[in-house]
Amino acid sequence: MPAPLPEPAETPSTLTPAAELDRATAALAATAADIRARGERAGGTAHDVLEAQAFMAEDPTLADDVEARVQGGLTAERAVFEAFAGFRDLLVSMGGYMAERATDLNDVSQRVVANLQGVPAPGIPDPDFAFVLVARDLAPADTALLDLDKVLALITSEGGPTSHTAILARDKAIVAVVGAAGALELADGETVIVDAAAGSVTASPSADDIAAAQQTLAERKARPSAPTGAGRLADGTAVPLLANLGSADAAADAVGKGAEGVGLFRTEFLFLDSTAAPTVEAQQEQYTKLLAAFPGKKVVVRALDAGADKPLSFLNDADEENPALGLRGLRALRANEQILRDQLTALANADAVTDADLWVMAPMVSTVEETRYFTALGRELGLKTLGVMVEVPSAALLADRILADADFASIGTNDLTQYTLAADRLLGSVAAFQDPWHPAVLRLVGDVGRAGQALDKPVGVCGEAAADPLLAVVLVGLGVTSLSMSPAALADVRAELALYTLEQAQHYATLALAANSAFEARAAVLEAQTHPSSTDPSSTDPSSTHPRNTHPRSSHAHEGDRP
Repeated sequence: MPAPLPEPAETPSTLTPAAELDRATAALAATAADIRARGERAGGTAHDVLEAQAFMAEDPTLADDVEARVQGGLTAERAVFEAFAGFRDLLVSMGGYMAERATDLNDVSQRVVANLQGVPAPGIPDPDFAFVLVARDLAPADTALLDLDKVLALITSEGGPTSHTAILARDKAIVAVVGAAGALELADGETVIVDAAAGSVTASPSADDIAAAQQTLAERKARPSAPTGAGRLADGTAVPLLANLGSADAAADAVGKGAEGVGLFRTEFLFLDSTAAPTVEAQQEQYTKLLAAFPGKKVVVRALDAGADKPLSFLNDADEENPALGLRGLRALRANEQILRDQLTALANADAVTDADLWVMAPMVSTVEETRYFTALGRELGLKTLGVMVEVPSAALLADRILADADFASIGTNDLTQYTLAADRLLGSVAAFQDPWHPAVLRLVGDVGRAGQALDKPVGVCGEAAADPLLAVVLVGLGVTSLSMSPAALADVRAELALYTLEQAQHYATLALAANSAFEARAAVLEAQTHPSSTDPSSTDPSSTHPRNTHPRSSHAHEGDRP
């Protein structure tokens, strides 16, 4: 992939500050319009991501910074570069969600500078043959519009499972491995096998490796068409498959892809671009739109998940040394209870005028006392079904006590993995630890599943682990009763679940728990899947041996694929 544009020179401007400001203002506006247009063409999750990026180019604080630098004698190019760099460094220092947005800021900055210089913005190569795209990272605006007839797979050296690159790749069903060690060492023209399910890249594979990958692809293509309708196991055990959504506008796409409801509705989009908390009426309008799209179906809404790592001036914008462990989620809402009361009131009002089955849950719950606080407040305000997110190990360890007060639990595997293994999920240097297959994470999931079974309380998973088809089977074996994911992943997960009985799922869960690492856990289940033993319930039925659910594709990287 082409290298980024060079840093603009610090040469003093030969124009007046007013002329430079006009140039900068026009370039910012044009860039925002271009990104927004890309989002309109891409639709779905990409539309939401790119809309947020367009807002970055229109941010008034950034515009003020650019103006101040231009008034100091800088060119528009240099002023834009420095203003974005300062904003980016601030986000990186905040960590968490905001650090993840730093990559998006770099892309917007490059596009504005390119507009000012009258050159094309760095983007995807467009050869006349199919290829595997290798890059340090990929901008959301480029990921959203990848030509899937040419881009066979995507490999990046940076990013994690919750980066926008990864999220959009899943949404577009692109074979992708993000945060791959050694990705930039791949040579142009080198043959590679990209195994998205295993998260691996095999460089210069042997003839046997290629033959095995081709056999797996052939077996996958020979499978019956993916089942439609409700998610269920081979023995008829129901496993509702739900959608993770970030805005009410994405509801139609989710329904079209077979979502049985919503397992996670992120309400942050209503708040992140606001300088003041939205009114009850404004929130109610959006919630009503969402609920109306799912008549008679379950819709799980997460209360505002913000705080130190997603700073809001009206909630908590205090500087914290370690925001991932700071005043975030329910902690921040309790410190600003009126914001929480308004949100729950808006949800209760929307519920009263629609016939969806509304469930509401609190983010970042870590204690029984927090559970009792949230459920009591929700019931006081008229909500009927109230639950908690299990993202902190303490909540998993106390799941039996927490579920005694909550109506349900939803496991956020992204944060649960981060906190269990003490590895920032957005930090590339520890990306290898961010694997929900790790037995420590699976043990905690099993603790929550057993507590739910004992108390007859639903336990869902709404983290990215639910979108891994084989891991989804293991999660069901651990006691998970529903799975929520990006709508693009629903078909693959539905097809995989239909291959196994509950007894088989439980057997695979036992194998994964007995492993010593994420790699061993995945390998043990894959081995049992392809070579069932006499102890495997599937071994009594020869037809139950199924091909590995991976997406290997072989192609050549080519000149221009690397930064």
